[in-house]
Amino acid sequence: MEILKRFGKDEIAYVYLGKTSKGNIIEFVESIQPPIPREEKWVLIISTLNGCPIGCLMCDAGGFYKGKLTKDEIMEQILFLISKRYPTYNVPAKKFKIQFARMGEPALNMAVIDVLNELPHIVNAPGLMPSISTIAPIGSEMFFEMLLDIKEKYYRGKFQLQFSIHSTDNEQRDKIIPVKKWNFKQIANYGEKFVKDGDRKVTLNFALAKENIVEPEIIFKYFDPDKFLIKITPINPTYSSTENGLHSDIDITSNSPIIHKTFVEKLQLKNYDVIISIGELEENKIGSNCGQYVQKHIMKSEKLVEGYQLVTNSLKTYQ
Repeated sequence: MEILKRFGKDEIAYVYLGKTSKGNIIEFVESIQPPIPREEKWVLIISTLNGCPIGCLMCDAGGFYKGKLTKDEIMEQILFLISKRYPTYNVPAKKFKIQFARMGEPALNMAVIDVLNELPHIVNAPGLMPSISTIAPIGSEMFFEMLLDIKEKYYRGKFQLQFSIHSTDNEQRDKIIPVKKWNFKQIANYGEKFVKDGDRKVTLNFALAKENIVEPEIIFKYFDPDKFLIKITPINPTYSSTENGLHSDIDITSNSPIIHKTFVEKLQLKNYDVIISIGELEENKIGSNCGQYVQKHIMKSEKLVEGYQLVTNSLKTYQ
């Protein structure tokens, strides 16, 4: 792995622009969550594709796709970040989360399964918790079958599986996530198999815009609160969300939705765990938050005011 550029802050997050052993230019991230120290929680956010073919309306990493990363290219990112701080690969963090969520839909790349299979044999990390965030594209059934086996073998109680939903309206969901994907019944059926005694609940994630349609009755119909939890995140400042007219519904001062407040209240009344997840606002300036992609920022002539403020034009030499 050749590091072309690093930017950010050690006390919050770094975004790395790197060139893999196969010549792919990719991004990956390490972050902490102040005031929680790194020894308590350390998060790596890794790319699985060079670009992404999905093109979700709020995500800057879509819009181009140059292929799948190999197992070695994915592992290079992880091992670089680990070795920089822990050269012997002994990671002491009580929660050591590796999110396969920077660039690319992970279920489109079977090499992710190979990485998950090898990680416990390479890294000594009692707090290791892989995290797969997916839209569950049609055609990825083998990925999910193998993921179930891997979780049972190595990660019981220490695996975070998240399905990105964003809307309960099928027509709107197809617009936000413009590819064929599992329907709610398929997601629910898989979650029923995935969550066993001691496992973490499967997350249904809503990057909640004011424009999104979210009906609690749809959640009640398909998803068991004993197996699924709801996570609501803001629409982070991205070029894609701005161009597509999406406006975050999360009031960061009250840590709650504005328009969709009753959606959350009705879920809670039915005993669903609901997490309002607002990351460090400084990460928007660094470009390390979900949906952000610094290479798109570099290529834009008119810069986004709300985000990417710590990204410098010197990165242009690496495009």
